[in-house]
Amino acid sequence: VQLQASGGGLVQAGGSLRLSCTGSGFSLDDYAIGWFRQAPEKEREAVSCISNSGGFTHYQDSVKGRFTISRDNAKNTVYLQMNSLKPEDTAVYYCAAGNRIIASQRMTPSAYDFWGHGTLVTVSS
Repeated sequence: VQLQASGGGLVQAGGSLRLSCTGSGFSLDDYAIGWFRQAPEKEREAVSCISNSGGFTHYQDSVKGRFTISRDNAKNTVYLQMNSLKPEDTAVYYCAAGNRIIASQRMTPSAYDFWGHGTLVTVSS
């Protein structure tokens, strides 16, 4: 069972990146997926989450209107489209999979069962 986050890189402020979270060894469509990020010397924070069916999504206030989470269960992949990036979005981004997460816990890291290794996003000013 493995999750792999990819798609990070260096981009100028105002630019875009699309992160991918791919599962291997298990089917992602049984799991809610969360995207989290951790900047240097800061705690890990939730960015967005999506239910296993894709019918429910949620975003941290600072990324609403700029980031979009989606999933393609046929490709066993969840995406995070990030537009209008800001320097404060710079962080290592992680995806995580969780099963049977109650609604109130969807943005809580400890509710998730499996984590990928993360991909670095750097936004220059």
